[in-house]
Amino acid sequence: MQKTPIIAALLLTSSLCIASDSPARKSGLWEMTNSMSGPHAMTTTMQQCVDEKTDKLTEQMGEREAKQNCSKNDVKKSGGKVVVDSVCKFEGTTATTHGEFSGDFGSNYRGDIRTSYNPPMHGMKESQMTISAKWLGPCKPGMKPGDVVMQGMPGMPGGMKFNPADMQKQMR
Repeated sequence: MQKTPIIAALLLTSSLCIASDSPARKSGLWEMTNSMSGPHAMTTTMQQCVDEKTDKLTEQMGEREAKQNCSKNDVKKSGGKVVVDSVCKFEGTTATTHGEFSGDFGSNYRGDIRTSYNPPMHGMKESQMTISAKWLGPCKPGMKPGDVVMQGMPGMPGGMKFNPADMQKQMR
């Protein structure tokens, strides 16, 4: 199974849910459970150490990606929700996404995201993802702001740890 579209979707939705029009997340350790349905159905859990600076950096990275890959990236507040609509190209596929995020972003939030792929990406025509996020408290010892630990990835029994800001620096 290809991990690229799944990881891309997780990172994209993480950056979308903290977009500039969204409420700020509380600093500390957040746990996000991502449930994806469809032919590549899976549930992953990740923990991210968040502070204002890393959330801003993630937002900027998401905006840069959107400018490079998306013909549409609308984020607006509507009736207590943050609504995201985007049309982006990844790996020769156009991904059309609609997401709705709700919650207080200080202790929890939920996102419901539907994406269609044309042509299908790695055999996937569409996907539905639900993100449930909750604030757990201060970051764990040894974690620095931006660190992400993902569990439940197929083929990665111990999970995966990365820091998007560090990855960005390495790519330059």
